[in-house]
Order: sequence, then structure tokens, then C-alpha cells
Amino acid sequence: MNVSTSPKFKENVHGALRDESLQRALGRLKTGFRDKRLAAINNLPEFEALRDQACDIKNHTLENLDHYLLKFEENVKANGGHVHWCADAAEARETVLRICRDKDAKSVLKGKSMISEEIGLNDFLEKEDLKVVETDLGEYIIQLRHEPPSHIIAPAIHVHKEQVADSFRETHKGRDPNRSLAEPRELLDEAREVMREHFFAADIGITGANFLIAETGTSVIVTNEGNGDLTQTLSRVHIAIASLEKVVPTLEDASSILRVLARSATGQEMSSYTTFSTGPRREDDLDGPQEYHVILLDNGRSNMLGTEFQDMLRCIRCAACMNHCPVYGAVGGHAYGWVYPGPMGSVLTPSLIGVDEAGHLPNASTFCGKCEEVCPMRIPLPKMMRHWREREFEKHLSPASMRFGIKAWAFLASRPRLYRTATGLAAKVMNKMAGGRGRLAKLPLAGGWTQIRDLPAPQGQNGKTFKELWAEKQAQKARGSK
Repeated sequence: MNVSTSPKFKENVHGALRDESLQRALGRLKTGFRDKRLAAINNLPEFEALRDQACDIKNHTLENLDHYLLKFEENVKANGGHVHWCADAAEARETVLRICRDKDAKSVLKGKSMISEEIGLNDFLEKEDLKVVETDLGEYIIQLRHEPPSHIIAPAIHVHKEQVADSFRETHKGRDPNRSLAEPRELLDEAREVMREHFFAADIGITGANFLIAETGTSVIVTNEGNGDLTQTLSRVHIAIASLEKVVPTLEDASSILRVLARSATGQEMSSYTTFSTGPRREDDLDGPQEYHVILLDNGRSNMLGTEFQDMLRCIRCAACMNHCPVYGAVGGHAYGWVYPGPMGSVLTPSLIGVDEAGHLPNASTFCGKCEEVCPMRIPLPKMMRHWREREFEKHLSPASMRFGIKAWAFLASRPRLYRTATGLAAKVMNKMAGGRGRLAKLPLAGGWTQIRDLPAPQGQNGKTFKELWAEKQAQKARGSK
């Protein structure tokens, strides 16, 4: 499994906030994803109804997950394919390696797959002397830079084109050193030329799966570059790796969810390539792999079933939550320290690697609710982050200062008269400290906040609390009615 740096989240954040290159790159989130998504859903009047339908489909599937997974396996086998059940990352890696060894493979092509990132597949296969090449352009770029993805649909969103050009010059040997790589098109053309050689030479093609269709034994991938199609059709063997919750009952169900997926992810009505793969090549097929394998990975998902975190298994990896998250927009994906960043990662990562390891992540939220608002599957992300915060507190994993603060607040909140006195005094003191500026640049015991941002000062008249102002207003109404 990938090594996590989630326990160092705070240090990661400080580094991200000081990274000027990263901060410039994160500015592309708004125009690149948010505005396009909004335009796409505004052009689809039934979008909200589709969200409800998609949510119902996944809820039904999760309640009957064993049935649909067995149905999927039955149909894969009926079509000449193979299904491998893997409990954890190590078993999945070994299964891939065994298939490669059985075919005496030397080279592996990969389409973009977050599951392969989760199990650390690339490094594992390379240590076993297999050549692994990512075929998604973003994944290829970060592979050359020896970096993990920073976003689940735009893995190289943190990289500027000048940095891509540097990586290409360093890696693509034997080319004119004076060639121009200043424009995106020039970078794309060079990547295509280099990639073409790998497509024709590879023995094994590995992809993820956006959906697994139980009624037909089909895996579905969604791409915008066509690399996924070449990866799985030109290689002798196609291996699709997917986690258990990717299964849906029918082709119609997959089609319904596809209508909200692309709109939520990239603002498209439909991705450029939506590819359905059902078994190996048949006698009358023009292309396709000789063998078709599906690896079904649990890796902690079954432990989420029947818990307060089951709703997370509806996730279709559109990244809408992180595209709209103010925290992700400030620090990027690498700060989260593992495979899944943003709000969905703040729920999924503790579920998969433990709150002891990833307890900081559920705290990385303003709870503005935007993630739940834009999620096409209506996943209650803030609610589940609160559940993880509770678990963290119960296990005494949260900082001592936080636990003391919560206990102090609970003591006051359970004593209304003392609470009103304390908050009233605090409001007056803070209002005076602000000196009419409406904000506090420094505040004792709040350095974690004021170190990088101002704290809004109480805005009540003369520092009065809401309760005091409300009482005065009610008294005025009472006098006016007499």
C-alpha cells in the first residue's frame, strides 16, 4: 500500500501554502472545473432528479452488494473472462504479478486508476523488473516527476507547462535539444509520439473501472484521451482493477449515473470516450485482448458496510467536492498525504487506513457544506467528517488543547447563566481589542488561526452578544405593543 504522510498533514499544509508555483496552479480550479460544471448542470433541467436516481441506484446496490458481485463474476466467466477476489492491497499486487509472470510479460501499460495508486502497484511492479508506463497524459507527467497524483481526475493539476517541458527534455533522449516545447500542443504531440511506441510493445494493459455491470459482466472506463481504449485493446492481456462498490446492477443503471458523472467532473455532457469491455476478443472481433481479468479489491470497503460511513461507497470519483472545497483550493492534494484528497479523502482515507493515521483530515474542513451541495451522489460528507472527529476525540487522538477547549465549552454550555456572562464579557473584550477595525490580527490562545488569517471581531453594538441584542429587540416590541 502507498506510504501515508497524512500524520504530517499540518507540516504538509505549511509547505503547500508557501509554494508559489502550487498556489498559481490552484487558481485554475475555478475556471477549469467549477464554472464548466455549473454551465453543464444549468443546461440539464432534470439534473436534480438524476442525482436522486443515481443515489437510489447505489443505495440499492450496496444493500445487495453480495448478490450483484456474484452476478458480475458469473457473467464475466460466461464471457470467457477471469475474476480474482482480493482482500487487501498485497493480494491484489501479487495477483497482477502472477498474471504478468504467467504471460512472461516484460512491459505494462496503465490507464489512470486510483485503485492502482491505492495499492502502490507501479513501484511494486518496477521492483519486479517490469517496465510500467502510464498512458494518461497527466499520470505520465507525474510518473516522470516521481510524484503521486494531486487530484483524482487531473493528477498533474499542480504542474505548469514549463515544468512539463523540463521533464520531457530530461527523459525523452535522442531528440533535438533545441526543439520548441513552449506550447501545450507541442508537449502533447511529443507525448503522443513517445507513447505510440509503448502502445504497440506492451504485453499487459491495466485499467481501473468507473463501473462494473452485473447483468453483462462488463467493465466501463471513462476517459478524454482515448489512452484507455488503446491500453486495453492493443495489449495481449487486459486487467481491470476495481473496488467492490463499483458494481451496478444493469447497463441502464450505469447509463443513468454516467449522465451526472461527466457533468460533475469536467462540465461535459459526456466524456470523449466511454468504453464498455466485456470479455476477451472473440473470433469475429477486429481487436481486443486475448485474456480479460478483473481484480475485485476489498481493502477495507466491506468494513464500511452497515456503518455510518456506508454512504461514502456511493462515490463515483468525479472530484466535484474537491473542486469546490476552500481547503483543497488552498493547499492542493499532496498535503492530504495519501491517495484521496479533498473532502471525499477526508472521509475515505480514515476508513481505509485508520483514524489513528489520518485523523487530521476530517478536521481539514470549514464545514461550509459546498462538498455535499455539489456531490452528484448526495453524499453527506460534512456529517461523516463529524463522525470521524468524534472517533478521534473518543480515542484521545485530537490535540490536548482541542480536548481541553471542548471540555471547557461543554462546562459553560451546560450552565446557561455562566455561559451568557462569559460570552458577553468575551465579546466586549474582543470588540475593544479590535479597536473598530472589525477584525483581530492577534488573539491569545488563537495563534493557530491568526498566524495566517485575521479573526472576525464580534460585530454587535458596543460588543453586545446576540442574546443581549435579541432581548433588547423583544423588549422594544413589547413596549410598542402596549
